[in-house]
Amino acid sequence: MLIVMGHVQVAPSAMEEFATDIQALARSVRRREGNLSYAVAVEDPSAGRLLVAERWRDQASLSAHLDAPDTRAFVDKWQGRMAGDIRKYDAANERPLMDG
Repeated sequence: MLIVMGHVQVAPSAMEEFATDIQALARSVRRREGNLSYAVAVEDPSAGRLLVAERWRDQASLSAHLDAPDTRAFVDKWQGRMAGDIRKYDAANERPLMDG
């Protein structure tokens, strides 16, 4: 499994438009083959900061998502208007939080 985590920054004045666009994309992404979870949450609206958290079955699923026309359209629209630090992590030992 792959975990994608990080932050995205947009101008505070663009938060409403960005949130509308990312929620529309999220509805599509959550139905994609290999998507285990996909969430974007506003962390600080006055600073335009959002938290991104995704889980993917494998690299092929993540790559298909990144190459999907709606994902590319979203990135094309917001490229230059958003910045961020989003990282990908390999996860091989998933278990409930309270398990040792």
